[in-house]
Amino acid sequence: MLHTKKASVDTGGCVGCGCCIAVCPRNAVSVPAGVHAVVDWEKCVGCGLCAKECPASVICILQETDL
Repeated sequence: MLHTKKASVDTGGCVGCGCCIAVCPRNAVSVPAGVHAVVDWEKCVGCGLCAKECPASVICILQETDL
């Protein structure tokens, strides 16, 4: 069993400001059509920088379990 961390966005509270994009070292976050942030889990390493930078506190780091 592999445990990894990934960022997750509460899209209902995200305003698409882009602060998370600026700090992501893996370019895993985007704001398509300027609506809300979306995380590419293939690129995300769960470092938490986006969650720390988010002014709306709508990004959290989740534990993902791959079986």
